[in-house]
Amino acid sequence: MQIAVIGAGISGLTCARQLQAHGHSVTVYEKSNHVSGRMGTRETELGGFDHGAQYFTAVSDGFKKQVSAWRKAGLVAAWEGKLVTLDAATGAAPKAAGRGTQRYVAVPGMSALGQYLADGLDVRTGQLVKRIAAADPSGSAKSQWLLTVQSDTVPIDAHAGPFDAVIVAMPAEQAASLLVAVPAMAKVAAKTHLAPCWSLMLGFQQPLELGYDGAWINNSRLSWIARDASKPERRPGEHWVAHASAAWSAEHLGDDAERARDKLLKAFHEATGSRVQPIHAVAHCWRYAQALEPLDKPCLWDAKHKIGACGDWFAAGLEGGGRAENAYISGLQLTGHIG
Repeated sequence: MQIAVIGAGISGLTCARQLQAHGHSVTVYEKSNHVSGRMGTRETELGGFDHGAQYFTAVSDGFKKQVSAWRKAGLVAAWEGKLVTLDAATGAAPKAAGRGTQRYVAVPGMSALGQYLADGLDVRTGQLVKRIAAADPSGSAKSQWLLTVQSDTVPIDAHAGPFDAVIVAMPAEQAASLLVAVPAMAKVAAKTHLAPCWSLMLGFQQPLELGYDGAWINNSRLSWIARDASKPERRPGEHWVAHASAAWSAEHLGDDAERARDKLLKAFHEATGSRVQPIHAVAHCWRYAQALEPLDKPCLWDAKHKIGACGDWFAAGLEGGGRAENAYISGLQLTGHIG
């Protein structure tokens, strides 16, 4: 079959690789100019910042096996950073946290895993899919689909296809808007919402010497901070990534990046007790970052219309959502429905 996959995050790329391995002709469309989605790395003159997913874990037997294979191939490594909890309100001493859980990162940056998964696939970046429509609206022909695609390099929208099947591997809200061609599926996708997350990337000229590599933060605008250079195979330097809480991010979703940066930098100083000023400070908003109530399914698939959806907003047999493992399992499970 000719299959279109919309979205080049971990879920979409996993699904696309499996489908291609099964003999299908697969084309991946990605609106950004890079792959990996929220498992991304922002490249700067100081080096890379893992400004999206900070690490991933493995719970299910199948994903543990896959992670083991990635480790042997040198694609991922264990992160043994010292993790603590901080209380910004009390300023109490850091408390050890996160023990007993093995955490992994892609090397040399989180986006490297997506780049590996994309290798050998027909991935078309900078291509925004705006609409999925029946190739023959009368329904008299075999069910096939056309995509309306917008590109920065072409002044007018183009049509791509026809495709025998379409996979939507995007955040739930965005997926719902494309799945209107199958109203029942769009209705299901619309039940799930993803919270936003403001991310702050900080570079310092001198070590902060905080005594830890990552911290969950209470009573703050921030919920998490991490020292990127503590992760394996990262470029040396005092590079920190901070994530705002879901509540603060939602409240300040409309802020411009400079305003959010200043507020979050102040919160970073308050939480860490450091007053060292950064030489690099950039904020980025992930509009759809964390599934609030993941769907209690591995994926969506309509066999009649040959349209499906996958992503980390599916529970996929795990507790909670929004993790690389959810995304991987969801993409893999959807492949099983298609054959």
